[in-house]
Amino acid sequence: MKADAEHLHHLLMDLVRTAEFALLEAVFPGRALSMSQLFALHELDHRSGISQRELAERLGLEKSSVSRLVADLESDGLLTRERDPENRRLYRLEITEEGRRLHRGAAGVLHERYERWTAAMTPAERDGLTAGLPALLRAMHADSAMGNGSALDNGSGGD
Repeated sequence: MKADAEHLHHLLMDLVRTAEFALLEAVFPGRALSMSQLFALHELDHRSGISQRELAERLGLEKSSVSRLVADLESDGLLTRERDPENRRLYRLEITEEGRRLHRGAAGVLHERYERWTAAMTPAERDGLTAGLPALLRAMHADSAMGNGSALDNGSGGD
């Protein structure tokens, strides 16, 4: 089992690196946008007016990381943040039209690529991926719920 886990670890690391480097440069040529920023734009495009704390929870990131992420997106004109009139300690986040345009353009490009990639797989490979990924996510979430760290923590301190 240890060899399987190590093999899966390397496959997942390769998947994340390939997706991040290949997709971000193709989707946002010449623009420095991280996967976390893209995920934040996705959340804001679907959940208008959430707080920074809610965004941190949805992304599985520390509040301080989200604070920097939000400041960067705001300075790039991709979101706005305003104090909540009912609770001045909270900022409410809104995606801008430029942020929405960027997110939706990226989503279209990524969807097209996912279709192309899965079309290059055999039906058995697609079935295996469709069954295996939800099972892996379920195990990761269960592990996190048992207090073994966030589903996003790798627990190894590095690769």
